[in-house]
Amino acid sequence: MRAVGMLTIGAFAKACRLSPKALRLYDELDLLRPARVDPETGYRYYAVEQLEQARLVAWLRRLGMPLARIRRVCALDDADAAREIRVYWARVEAETAMRRELAAFLVDHLSSTSRKDTTMLELRYCALSDPGLVRTANQDAAYAGARVLAVADGFGPGGAPASSAAVEALRYLDREPLPAGGVLSLLEDAVRGATEAVREAAGPDAGAGTTLTAGVWTGSQLALVHIGDSRAYLLREGGLFRITHDHTVVQSMIDEGRLTAEEALTHPQRALLLRALTGGGTTAVPDLRLHDARPGDRYLLCSDGLSGVVPDEEIRGVLTSAPAPDEAVRTLVGAANAAGGPDNVSCVVADVMEAA
Repeated sequence: MRAVGMLTIGAFAKACRLSPKALRLYDELDLLRPARVDPETGYRYYAVEQLEQARLVAWLRRLGMPLARIRRVCALDDADAAREIRVYWARVEAETAMRRELAAFLVDHLSSTSRKDTTMLELRYCALSDPGLVRTANQDAAYAGARVLAVADGFGPGGAPASSAAVEALRYLDREPLPAGGVLSLLEDAVRGATEAVREAAGPDAGAGTTLTAGVWTGSQLALVHIGDSRAYLLREGGLFRITHDHTVVQSMIDEGRLTAEEALTHPQRALLLRALTGGGTTAVPDLRLHDARPGDRYLLCSDGLSGVVPDEEIRGVLTSAPAPDEAVRTLVGAANAAGGPDNVSCVVADVMEAA
């Protein structure tokens, strides 16, 4: 027998633009319970008054909102629900913009690998390291040469010698003839040497060590090695792209969807590393990759003394406006100190230019 004044699940589905299958799922999830279930047939009936909530659920699903968040929105009054939807959509737009930039970069990057270009390229570069305004000592190290670019951020009691040892272990590549192929293998060997140098410099203390972000220039590509939370960025045609991935606890939480990028900025464990070059017996594996370069590209390597306090948009503005690498690194260090200078800050900026 049909419940008086009730809509069948079919009629209700048609009125609220939700399928009967979706309605059954939302019943199981306690998101949208029917007003009555026939005890004999198990058939679901809905009150007309439930249409407004059902339509809200349908609209939110069309926005792509997860069901768990929809449940929270439906439990709020109208004003708070509107605020929650506004916050959600702002995040969607921000993430979409990031994905749009990344997609454009990947299309551009992958397309460039299929083009033959015999233009000879070279680097114009500058490095600068500063203790900041709070720390009494500088545990960072930075280096820029015709072929090698490197930034290392030491930590622990042996942090300063560890970062210096890591960078010094790569500097010989500035003078070493590079093979026609296998530059990543050469860089991998150099990193093994850097690992041993850091162990000697830091001693047996596993709590001392350094990050390392470095590049070896081949004439058309930058061979990148990265471990820790120092970073490498690429400025190309006005867009700023981070081309390294932080090896930190908060970054892993972001990757797993347990933390937003905004929440990570104030997370108490934001400086906790998952990978680094350290003393003791632990060996961590760095990221290695080749990056194709173009005339007009500008690379930035930096410690988290910059990226941790200066927003990416401000970094992009400096890199876009500074005419030369020396001015860029001075301005970036100045921006970090203007933001309080809570940490040592190191920057390397290198411009890709056509050889004269």
